[in-house]
Amino acid sequence: MISNEFKELLSYKTFCTFLVLRILSITSYQILVVVLAWQLYDLTSSVWDLGLIGLFQFIPALLLSLPAGQIVDRFHKGKILVFCFIFQSLVGIFLFYSTAHNFITKEIIFLLVSVLGVTRAFQMPSQQSLTPALVPKKILQNAVALSSTTMHTAIIVGPAIGGFLYILGPDKVYLICSILFFVASILSTLIKYEYSPNKFRISFAGLFEGIKFVWGNKTVLGAISLDLFAVFLGGATALLPVFAKDILQTGPEGLGILRASPALGALICALIITQWPMKDKVGKKLFLSVTIFGAAMLVFALSTNFLLSAVALAISGAADSLSVVIRMTLIQLETPDSLRGRVSSVNAIFIGASNELGEFESGATAAIFGPVGSVIFGSIGTLLVVAVWAKNYPSLFSRNKL
Repeated sequence: MISNEFKELLSYKTFCTFLVLRILSITSYQILVVVLAWQLYDLTSSVWDLGLIGLFQFIPALLLSLPAGQIVDRFHKGKILVFCFIFQSLVGIFLFYSTAHNFITKEIIFLLVSVLGVTRAFQMPSQQSLTPALVPKKILQNAVALSSTTMHTAIIVGPAIGGFLYILGPDKVYLICSILFFVASILSTLIKYEYSPNKFRISFAGLFEGIKFVWGNKTVLGAISLDLFAVFLGGATALLPVFAKDILQTGPEGLGILRASPALGALICALIITQWPMKDKVGKKLFLSVTIFGAAMLVFALSTNFLLSAVALAISGAADSLSVVIRMTLIQLETPDSLRGRVSSVNAIFIGASNELGEFESGATAAIFGPVGSVIFGSIGTLLVVAVWAKNYPSLFSRNKL
């Protein structure tokens, strides 16, 4: 049975348009990433190079996130998304052309990945700060959960499509990605909300307003930093091509399934939250979810069975989804409207550090300890982080309501 809150959520047409463009853009991005990773590993057979994909995305995103936050607070978020998706479409076209004409190199891949990092510096805070502008606060948790559902649906579909279409040739896959990004840019022009230009002047001092707010709010700081260090250490996305090819003895199709497995678990979890929102003990649920994430990744590291590995990744995705919904809802409820873009940019830096920089950490430690040792090291680190944060952020651990 569909809850009344869910029905009310779907009555907001602009929010529904926003969900559709998120599905298209994230699907395209996931296809692009899985094909890029496989193509790069075919070119170089280097786990170090796989880790560099994350680093080359993270550096430009890190450098631009703070000024991007000011721009997001100052200008219409839908228009910013239009430009982001157009540039991502152009990246897809160049990847298509360079692959089809056989002059693709790892240097070209790293350059284009850096361009993606630039666009995501503006895209992520725009998307994160849009949700509260499109729905009332009373159904914000449901909106965050449904947005997470669409995101994880795209993350399921994207890698699966990328893995299977790789058989037809990466150039054709890149062309599909370019088309999807372009359609997302068109849909972004339809985003309407009560927009009144923020009158503040873009300045150097304003760069740090988001950081000041996060640092002064222990609930937000604890939630963001817990996710940062847990995913930074425990993630293994960059090494999935290695696990698929060398440990689990599967091909691009198997890689697509492994990439989709965390999202499948996350999708199921987000759907449950959408129907039955969390009422109490949200702090303890946040810490429990990160603990389950670390334990699941430890099982994945030790597994040599494809099915067990996929199940472990699915459980890790479900746990991560629960922590994301709690964290994002807490951040949006605690942040004043005038600072949403800048606080979202700080959150984007933390997310980028945990994801893209985490991929570099995985590649670097894999070069030293091997892929299995790298994930074991990261999983144990995640569990230690949970213990330390539970002690140092007691208000977050004991928080009862969102």
